[in-house]
Order: sequence, then C-alpha cells, then structure tokens
Amino acid sequence: MNDFLNFLNTAEADKLIQTPGISRPLAESLIAARPFETAEDCLKARGMGKALLTRLQAAFEAQNQPDVEESAPPEESRAALAAPATPPAPNPPAEPSSTFGERMGKAALNFFRAFVRLILTLAFIAALAAAAYYGLPYLNQKLIVPVEKNTAQIEALQTQTADLQNQMDATNAQVSALQADIEAHTASLTKLEEMQAALEKEVSAQNNSVMLALEREVKFTRAVEMLARARLYLSQSNFGLAKTDVQSARDLLAELKTTAPAAQTQPLNEILARLDLALGNLPDLPVIAADDVNIAWELMMRGLPQP
Repeated sequence: MNDFLNFLNTAEADKLIQTPGISRPLAESLIAARPFETAEDCLKARGMGKALLTRLQAAFEAQNQPDVEESAPPEESRAALAAPATPPAPNPPAEPSSTFGERMGKAALNFFRAFVRLILTLAFIAALAAAAYYGLPYLNQKLIVPVEKNTAQIEALQTQTADLQNQMDATNAQVSALQADIEAHTASLTKLEEMQAALEKEVSAQNNSVMLALEREVKFTRAVEMLARARLYLSQSNFGLAKTDVQSARDLLAELKTTAPAAQTQPLNEILARLDLALGNLPDLPVIAADDVNIAWELMMRGLPQP
C-alpha cells in the first residue's frame, strides 16, 4: 500500500491516464491535490471515486507483479506437466422422442390458438364495421347536420343583413331626396312670401285689380307648396311640422275665400273641409290625415275655376 501511495504522490499525468477511466483533467486534479497521507485522500480530488481508485490500484499492482511463469520453480512446472488431463464431460442423455399423441396434442393446441386468434381478429373487424355503420350516422346527425344548419342560417342572416343594408341605403337615399324636396319647397315658399309682401304693397298703393288677382294666385300657390311640404313631412313621420304646414295652408285658403269669386267658393269649401279633417286626425291618426291632405292637394292641383 505504501508503494501505491508513493505512486499516487509521484506519478506523472501521462502515467495516470494509462488507467482506463482516468482522463487528463482528472489526472491533473489528482496532481494538484497532492500530497496524500493515505490512498483514500485522493478521493477528495474532483471526479475521483472509489471505483476509479480501486481500478487505479489494480492497474498499479498488475504493472508491478512479477511474471508468474518465469518465477515459478521447475518442480511446479514439471508437476503441472505430469498432472493427468481432465477427462471429458459425459454427453447429456438424449431427450426421448415425443409420441404420436403428444405431437397430435401440440398440433391441436397450435390449431386452437390460431383459431382463437382468427376469432378475435374477426371480432375486432366486426366491431370496427359496427362502429362505422352505427357511429357514422350518429356523428352525421349530431355533428355534421347541425353544422350545416348553422352554416345555412349564417348565410341566410348574411343575406338578410345585406338586404337590410341595401334597404337602409335606399331609405337614406329617399330621405336625402325628401330633404332636398323639402328644402326646395321651403325656398319656393320664401320667394312666394316675398312676392306676396311686394304685391300687398302694390295693391294697397294702387288698388289695381290685376295686382289683386296676382296676389291671390301667389297666396294659392303658397298654400299648394305648404301642402306639398306637409306631405313630405308626413312621409318622414314628422307629424308636428306637417300639422303646422296644413294649418298655414288652411289659413291662407280661408283668407282667399273671403275675397274669392262665387265660382271658387265651393272648391275652396271642399279643400278646407279636407284640411279640417286632417288637422283633427293629426297627430293621433296620421294615416287618415295623410289621405285627407293628399285629396286636398289633388283638388288644389286641379286649380280653381276662373270667373
């Protein structure tokens, strides 16, 4: 052991790495951890274990052990040569051959095993076929059919949404057109009011019958424009403004009636009656009021009979 401890404390790295399992880094770690007071102290080196220590010690002893054959005395060699040879081992007895019944039994067992495997294979195939036969319709009914229905409903909703969008666009266009018409009627009414104010000044200053007739035409035209704008307000469900225009048109026609010729009295009475019905139904019964306003407007579009 002292020789081995001396080997651990003095061996170079090239000598140490000749032992299997001792790498150069481990050899350098052993060299750096020297000196060792006992062989077990080398276990403190990083990477060194008891198995490597035992292997290193065995390699050291194998290298320093004298040759057995060269050091053996001649007497022992002669005794080894004179020793009788070991007799060969007897052959094991041959197994007895199987009988015909045993062979038939083995064949029947093998056939039974193959038959059982065939039955199990057929049963597995039948189970797969039954699962496909009954499972696929069930999956189709529970999964595929609902998905197709949902897809059809989504497509129908998308179509309805597109239709609603088109309707909204058309409605917006109609609203824009109605608004443009209302603005046009409003501009016409403004001009007619200015014309009426100018004619009233001329009539009061000159008392001309032609100017008076022209003033009456302007008032009647204003009443027509107001009813036209009232119809547009009714189509927009703006019943408050519609009622205001109907009332203004009614007041203008009532004013015309006071100075109208006898031939225009009856048509004006019919128009005023329709307007009174419309005013009585607004805003509670806008549909009926709209019919009366339309009838009054059509009567006015026919014009008043001239004397």
